[in-house]
Formats: sequence, C-alpha cells, structure tokens
Amino acid sequence: MRKHLLALGATLALTPCLLAQKIGVINSMSGPEAPIGENITNGIKLAEEDLKKKGINLQLVWEDDTGKPQISMSAMEKLATRDNVVGVVGPYTSACSNAVAKLAEKYKVSLLIPAAAKEEITRQGLKYVFRMNAPADKYASSLIDAALSLGKPKTIAFVYENTDFGTSTSKTAKDYVATKGIQVVSDVSYPKGSADYRSTLAQIKSKNPDLVFMVSYVADAILLMRQSKEVGLQPQAFLGAGAGFTTTEFAKEKAISESVISCTQWTDDVSWPGAKDFGTRYKAKFGKEPTYHAACAYASMMIMAETAKNAGGDRAKTRDALKAGKWDGVMGEVKFADYDGFTNQNDHQMLVQQILSGNYETILPAKFATKKAVYPFPKWK
Repeated sequence: MRKHLLALGATLALTPCLLAQKIGVINSMSGPEAPIGENITNGIKLAEEDLKKKGINLQLVWEDDTGKPQISMSAMEKLATRDNVVGVVGPYTSACSNAVAKLAEKYKVSLLIPAAAKEEITRQGLKYVFRMNAPADKYASSLIDAALSLGKPKTIAFVYENTDFGTSTSKTAKDYVATKGIQVVSDVSYPKGSADYRSTLAQIKSKNPDLVFMVSYVADAILLMRQSKEVGLQPQAFLGAGAGFTTTEFAKEKAISESVISCTQWTDDVSWPGAKDFGTRYKAKFGKEPTYHAACAYASMMIMAETAKNAGGDRAKTRDALKAGKWDGVMGEVKFADYDGFTNQNDHQMLVQQILSGNYETILPAKFATKKAVYPFPKWK
C-alpha cells in the first residue's frame, strides 16, 4: 500500500498540468527601448497576479535582449533548449521579433509576440509564431484615414528610423496614401539615435507638407518634435505611428507633444472587458499610465499561460490550442487567424488618439472617442 501511495504521489508530482507553467519572456529590459520594455514587464507582472488567482502558477524565465536581434536569438535558443519552456512571450521590437521567428519554428515552441509591428513577421507561413497586436499596415491606414476625416490634406512627408519597424510602417503608409491621392513630397529615413535632425526637418519644411508622418521610438520621437518646433515645421497634423509617440515620456513633453495624433492598440477607456480595471490597477501599482504595450503583454501572457496549462504543458498541443482558440478580454476579441497573407495574426482594431491638455484622448473610431480632435495642428507657441 505504501509503495502504491508513493508511486501515485510521484505520478501526481510529475503531471504537467499540476506543475508551474514554464514560459519564457524575451524583452528589452535595458538599452534604448527600456521605457517601453518596462511597460511590457509590468503588464506581465499583472498577468502573473491574475493567473495565480485562477490557480495557474507560472515559472517565468526572463531574458533581456537589450533591443538587439542577435541577443534575442541567443535568448530564444536558450529558452527552447536549455530551459525547455512550453512557450515564449516577446520580443518587443520588430527587428528582434523577426529574428527569432524562424527559431520558434525550428524548435517548435509557440512564440506569442505582443507588440512588434513589422508585417513580415506573420507573413512567412510560420505555424508556431502568433501575434497579438495589429501589424504595420493598420498603423498607416488608421492614421491616414483619421487625417482625411478631419481635413483635406493633399501632401505628406515621411520621416522614419531606418529599422525594421520604421521602414515597414512607412512603406505601408506610402502604399496607402497612393490609393488616397495624397502626394508624397518628402521621404527621409534616418539612423536611429541620431543627435540632430534639424537639417532633415528644415528640408521637409521647405516642401510645406500638409501631413508629417513619423515612425520612431521614444528618444527620437521627443527629439524630432522638439526640433520640429525649433525649425518652425507647421503641418496640418503630425502623425506618430505608435511606439515612441504613445508613451508617458513623450506626453510629459507638453511643449512639443500637445495635439500630436498617434495610433494605439489599446486605451483604458474602451469597452473591452477588463480594460478600465487594468488601467486602474496598473496606475495604482506602478504609479504611471500604462501604454498599449502593457495591455498587449498582459493579454499575451494570460492567453499563453492558460493555453499551456490546458494543454498539459505540451508544446504541440499548446500550439494547436492557440490556433483554434478565441478570447475576449482587455484587448477585445482575440483570434489568431489567417488572412491577407498573414498567418496566426490577430485582426485587431486600432484606435487613434491625440494628446490634449497633456493627456492621451481617443478621437477615433467615433464609438470609442472621449474627446473631439483638434485639427489643424495649432501654431507653435
């Protein structure tokens, strides 16, 4: 009898669904993208709390890629082979996510990307790669459609970092404005982290564009707007394609961020289940407003952990369940579908927001709007 009980105890101890779910996280926790990486980390911490309430214990294995693709690839290798995780949430940047995608396929480990925008990531037919956020084409179309609904712009200038995120997002925007009859009068890429953009912005000013479309992470977004004011660049609208234009760091720069229009994956004033509560809890716990990256990461970890548990920690079953599942939470309805050349891509509703009185306010779509848009962009003070 004693031997039987010992054997039963050993069996229960080794049953995957009773063990903590071992999940990898690849994130930019240091380096230039650390401000956004912090949001992703915090979102995952809130998910960890909520999963524990559901009786799901996590064993998270954290890897800091510092925003560099090569380090991100090494992290994926370690998580898949040494740590034997059931799935991975991350990385943050498009360059890192695109770099690790094929490794996820190689090792048959589900990779759930929370917030990287490059279209190619989920356009390679990879079975183990899933994406929560809307890709770059939605960033472009939502912003251009917003500008067209607010005014009658005829010309546009593009200025964007020469990274995967910058080039892919600006390309989709250029393709989209061509269908809307808006003329591109300036198309300038720049090395990420440059110290001075005045000559570039002065060149754009000479073209007198109605719209200025920018794609940048945090530090560059702030510097571009600061120097736009210095050179007197005055379009009808500054359009910031997510990322650096959606952070508390950017909004705090009130002298240059006020009235900038950007697109986002999430706000706490939408009607998606738990969105408002998530925003309230985040502010109470971390003392600051969450960006959409936090909500994307939260939802990604909730889905990955619950799916892994229900699949008994089996990698193949986890992948199949992610493909077949449907969820409704802080990011609205989530389903990883195949459409328009995408594989395992969540067809997510983008939101358009504007900084008004120092706060991000949703201005479009109308059913989610909290404030009326200010258009055109006010004259610099």
